[in-house]
Amino acid sequence: MSQDPHPPGPGPEAPALPGDLLASLGAGAGDVADRVLAALLGSQELHALYAGDRLGWYRSLAEHGASTAEELARRTGTDARYTREWLEHQAAVGYLTVEATPVAAPGAEPAAEADARRFALTPGAQEVLTDMASLAYLAPFGRLAAASWRVIDETVEAYRTGTGVSWARLGADAREAQAALNRPFFLRQLAQEVVPQLPALAALLADGARVADIGCGEGWSSIAFALGFPTARVDGIDLDGPSVAAAHGHARQAGVGDRVRFVEADAAGYADAGPGHAGAYDVVTAFECVHDLRDPVGVLRGMRALADPQGYVLVVDERTEPAFSAPAGVAERLFYGYSLTVCLPDALAEAPSAGTGTVMRPDVLAGYAHAAGFDDVEVLGVEHDTFRFYRLVL
Repeated sequence: MSQDPHPPGPGPEAPALPGDLLASLGAGAGDVADRVLAALLGSQELHALYAGDRLGWYRSLAEHGASTAEELARRTGTDARYTREWLEHQAAVGYLTVEATPVAAPGAEPAAEADARRFALTPGAQEVLTDMASLAYLAPFGRLAAASWRVIDETVEAYRTGTGVSWARLGADAREAQAALNRPFFLRQLAQEVVPQLPALAALLADGARVADIGCGEGWSSIAFALGFPTARVDGIDLDGPSVAAAHGHARQAGVGDRVRFVEADAAGYADAGPGHAGAYDVVTAFECVHDLRDPVGVLRGMRALADPQGYVLVVDERTEPAFSAPAGVAERLFYGYSLTVCLPDALAEAPSAGTGTVMRPDVLAGYAHAAGFDDVEVLGVEHDTFRFYRLVL
């Protein structure tokens, strides 16, 4: 594996460890108990975040401003008593502010004052929880948490037996959350910031490249290429039927349905699936999916077969630490968490499996690429907090 000959500089340092983790390292039971309590509070916030996202409470507050529980419940078709409890919880944890309410008249029911309270999103919460185009949009984390908890018994049994829990078992919450979390990066950064740093890729796309986007999910990476490069034509390929169906709708809404098509297929054999596929693509990409694959070598071999000999093969995956170390920074902890709850169980749902997991380090990808027949792997000099960018050399 080689480095890009012109990297812009050293990668970002690992995030500093938060104080609660530092305090608990080698410390007593009280410090660890504090961390467990903080985790419990965080899980409760995610539970409430999920409800606010799915029931439209956040969106309604963003659209209509300060509201009483009764007003919000009426607009969203929900129960006013539950709505009030949720509003008070969200104010207690700091996502909402509370407008001053008139003091209840002597003898009035205490509930009257509570029902009169008006709640509003803080500016920060409005962006993070409702602005789907923002790079700070994180509301879908609640959906991912709900999806993984929904199958927790199956996951624990998989830990015992060595089997897995497929992506399909996690349902719409996981599928939609994954797409929504990556959508701002694809639509706001991929064509505008990332591709210009890769001149060879930029030239192919500007010249009307034919693109094969492997593991496209709900299609936002494919759509981003089409929006950013009007002469490019993109084929998005994914095994998940519901994701492919959603991708078709997204492309139509984005106005690129004539230049982007989506196919439900296994990328490992797609080059042999029909005439005109082998060697037909100037650009072949795989965004944040290689670590999930049961057969990463087979899929990478398929990507190599799809690419024109003068083409460009791009793999984008998690920006993991180069080697294991503990304790780890925030990003590495997040990657391990999703590996335990989503990615590794999905990879092991079918046998045989490479069982890679989310924490795929650069040398692991390089091993897969060489086994698939690539000559080299370049770690590209694109700085990003979450992703690392690789060119697989034909």
